[in-house]
Amino acid sequence: MNAMNPKRIMIILIHAFVLWALCGATIGIGRSFATMETTLLIHAIGVPIFAIIVSMVYYKKFNYTTPVQTASIFLLFVIAMDAGLVAPILEKSYDMFKSVLGTWIPFALIALSTYITGLTIKRKDV
Repeated sequence: MNAMNPKRIMIILIHAFVLWALCGATIGIGRSFATMETTLLIHAIGVPIFAIIVSMVYYKKFNYTTPVQTASIFLLFVIAMDAGLVAPILEKSYDMFKSVLGTWIPFALIALSTYITGLTIKRKDV
């Protein structure tokens, strides 16, 4: 495998951003139409679906990283955006991190779904 270069790093970060944006949109839209509990349930169901779709696109088209690396990058990106943007600026509170259903289960599902998807897609020599 070739070393990561800025273009490859940007590609994987764009995929991580898309995943984070889909998750955020689910919460944002859900809040407008349902209770927070229902929104969090829908979010928990949607997260692995989003992670599978985004990681499938990444693995099939690019696949620059191993499943562990990709899952770690996606997860760390989402955590960084939630901790660095969503909680302090949008929510003005870190209370979201107290919610197992709203935060910790989705984090686990992102990592697991991305990792399993990577294992199922044959790695090309890049």
